[in-house]
Amino acid sequence: MILRKISKKVFIGILVLLLSLFSVEVSFSITEDEKNNIAVYEKVADGVVNVISTAVQLDFFFNAFPTQGSGSGSIIDTKGHILTNYHVVANAQKLEVTLADGSKWPAKLIGSDPDNDLAVIRIDAPKEKLKVIPMGDSKSLKIGQKVLAIGNPFGLQRTLTTGIISSLGRTIRSEAGTLIEDVIQTDAAINPGNSGGPLLNSEGEIVGINSAIISPTGGNVGIGFAIPVNTAKRVIPELISKGYVTYPYIGATIQSLIPEMAKYLKLKIERGAMISEVVKGGPADKAGLKGGDQRVQVGNMIVLVGGDIIVKADQKEIKTNDELIQYIREKKPGESILLKVYRKGNYLEVKVTLGERPRKG
Repeated sequence: MILRKISKKVFIGILVLLLSLFSVEVSFSITEDEKNNIAVYEKVADGVVNVISTAVQLDFFFNAFPTQGSGSGSIIDTKGHILTNYHVVANAQKLEVTLADGSKWPAKLIGSDPDNDLAVIRIDAPKEKLKVIPMGDSKSLKIGQKVLAIGNPFGLQRTLTTGIISSLGRTIRSEAGTLIEDVIQTDAAINPGNSGGPLLNSEGEIVGINSAIISPTGGNVGIGFAIPVNTAKRVIPELISKGYVTYPYIGATIQSLIPEMAKYLKLKIERGAMISEVVKGGPADKAGLKGGDQRVQVGNMIVLVGGDIIVKADQKEIKTNDELIQYIREKKPGESILLKVYRKGNYLEVKVTLGERPRKG
């Protein structure tokens, strides 16, 4: 009987020893990659905020009712400036930011750039509550490089997901209708509520601003997009100082000429940026560029034709209206470009001095 009792105690002792050894083994089984994930999260998570926007809408009977949207943002300085997406704060009558400690602060829209889906808001919080997230360099990114996303998907605050850079140099269209270039594609899970939050490298630096997903269901399917941080670094000073970004302006409505349309119109060229209309008194008008003078139906489209067709801007071949718009966006107001234009069977060169694009509203 005593032997049995001793054996039982020994057995229990051995079992406890084995369990303790197992727990020690488990505690040391964290991989280097996991350690990096933990380190990055602990380094920057307190700098990621939840942004709640409240807008007022009218129902069928014209009764006003508030609607709320949720997104994320990154604290970028100790003055309380927060970088987020434009679509997170667009049309908001009220903005509220929740910090990592749970405190809530009213926010003010400082500046917005719909063309790049970026905005800066500000809260008046003490410096000690503001954890600034450093910015990296999106030009040095490589496909296959590890990235981490922190945001507030579905209202679940400061959620970490990881993945890789799936592609670089993507082009997506913003809600304003303009093309955003050099966009980062990632398979890190990005869901509704992640918008505006940071995409980070292994050093905990912002390399992108999570902006959009491709999904037939609205959830993550492994294709997410982030605005490159170098774009943000370029526009943030203007957003803070002026509230908007200055863009060059040619003062013309332009559409792409495609081979089917060119054949229908019996043109000698197949591609280019065709001017439909010029703004009276604008840069294109002052330079002598001509818009269309007759409307024709091509398939299901009504097209204003007869205007100049731009085939080259300085030394760059132009085949679509987007190519021309992208080229112009690289310039500054006051700079000049030399356009090669096809007009009624002949080629000519027209020098245009770009203006400053009027602000909407």
